[in-house]
Amino acid sequence: MKKNLPQSRFRGSLLSRYLLIILSAMLFIPVVFPASMIAYQLIQKTVLTSTFPQVDEKDSRYRTYYLEKMWHEEAKQLKGSTPERIDQKLSELSKMYPRVDMFWVDADSRVRQPATSRLKLPQTWGAADAVSYLKRYRAATQQFSVIAFIGDNEKLNQGFMVMQVSRAVLDENDNDISTRDSVIFFGIMLLIFILFIAASWMFFVKMRRRLLRLQSAMTVEDGSRLPEPIVVKKTDEIGQLEEAFNGMVHQLSSSLKREREEEELRKRLVANLSHDLRTPLTVVRSHVYSLQKEQLSDKGKELLKLTETKLDDLAGLIDNLLSYNLLTSGKYTLHPERSDVLRIVRESAAAWYPLWEKEGFEVDIELPEEAVFWMLDTKWFRRILDNIFQNAVRHAHSGQYIGIHTQVDENGRTALVISDKGQGIKAASSAKGAGIGLAIVGFLAREMGLGIEMNSSADGTNIFIYPAIVGESGLKLNG
Repeated sequence: MKKNLPQSRFRGSLLSRYLLIILSAMLFIPVVFPASMIAYQLIQKTVLTSTFPQVDEKDSRYRTYYLEKMWHEEAKQLKGSTPERIDQKLSELSKMYPRVDMFWVDADSRVRQPATSRLKLPQTWGAADAVSYLKRYRAATQQFSVIAFIGDNEKLNQGFMVMQVSRAVLDENDNDISTRDSVIFFGIMLLIFILFIAASWMFFVKMRRRLLRLQSAMTVEDGSRLPEPIVVKKTDEIGQLEEAFNGMVHQLSSSLKREREEEELRKRLVANLSHDLRTPLTVVRSHVYSLQKEQLSDKGKELLKLTETKLDDLAGLIDNLLSYNLLTSGKYTLHPERSDVLRIVRESAAAWYPLWEKEGFEVDIELPEEAVFWMLDTKWFRRILDNIFQNAVRHAHSGQYIGIHTQVDENGRTALVISDKGQGIKAASSAKGAGIGLAIVGFLAREMGLGIEMNSSADGTNIFIYPAIVGESGLKLNG
């Protein structure tokens, strides 16, 4: 069944923000130039003019457009002025523009110029002088000149005024101003470009940070079985993923809680059954013991012996169930201490020897005389040995053999080896149970930091018990 995913609003989604960045990139060229021009004009009017008024005035004073416009405006304002007033005005302009040469010709064709003028001109101005001036100055590429009639109207017949300045001066100032304008303009463009890059960078950095935070929340490093839910701050695609993750954590938490409750119920049930089964088992055993005193046929004695064997198996199974329940529920704590493992093995083998002899087993025990010390809980290590010996009697009875010896592995550890010549773990057996005995062996070995490796084939089974390296403890089955 397909689950419907929640639909997020386009406005607050990652897709909308990404499309906004793409749109900004597409509009960068056609928009950034007008924006830069507008910003430059605002900066020039508000910042540069108020902060650097002298520099700005000096720069614009020697610009060709400004000079030509200024000269015609001054000529227009001198309409109807006396020659003395015109001389005074040109003197003032000469002081304001020291690098500009200027003169004027009155209505009587007399040449008049300020005292600071560097021009060598005739006292009267004729047609020949005009031609000569045009050839020497106005036609020269090194000079820029502007001619304006007094009153800015030829019909007034008040004369005309002339100004000229070296083009080197104009180029110098125009280049300085152009360079400054270019620096400001491209600086504004660079600033806008940097802001665009920063916005794009921050978009992906924030998205990556949120994904890393989600990854960190998914990684459980404190040994707990479940991750912690995270705080959802946004409702975009990553926010939906975070909400889904929190929902998964909640479901896993509920499932784990339910599993623990079921595990506790199972353990209580096993404990109660183990105790409840002991009473009828004891009664049945007493009846079997009473029947052994009666006169029975050979067939009856054989059936009675088989019944007694099954009762022993049932008693062992109940003991294993109860022990496994106690161990896994944490009601019994192991107390490892430094112990001679070979001494414990000899004592356990001695306790089992009468049964092995009764069952016709060939017992091959070859252990060194020197002590081998391991960190063990003596009681529960004996339980490991008892379960292994009991499995050999039940499942490897056909081999009629059990061997106990030691072996030094490639890591220099002394391993205890218990062998039989049965048909192997995979072989069919009428006595095969649920494997609780091996489960207890694996659990106890893991808790005591022991490694157990079981190599089984049709020729028999070899069980290696050794002090494990970190990460090796527990039961390993081969074959």
